[in-house]
Amino acid sequence: MVKRSKKTPDFETALAELESLVEQMEQGDLSLDESLKQFERGIQLTRACQTALKDAEQKVQILLEKDGQTRLEPFPDDTRPSDAD
Repeated sequence: MVKRSKKTPDFETALAELESLVEQMEQGDLSLDESLKQFERGIQLTRACQTALKDAEQKVQILLEKDGQTRLEPFPDDTRPSDAD
């Protein structure tokens, strides 16, 4: 039996494992019990990814802070639709 590490995986590892779990569950070949275990693991991985993203966002905000003011700047190739659309 493979024991899982108690250490939280890094973002890329967690995301890759989450994608793998989703693929397995979408195939529909798992038993109900195994599906529930995979779902629980998916929730853990999702939370780990969300935490990693929040931490990264905080670091970016700290790095962009100038003179006590946070200055967030859009990416030059920002493709978000405008409010006029």
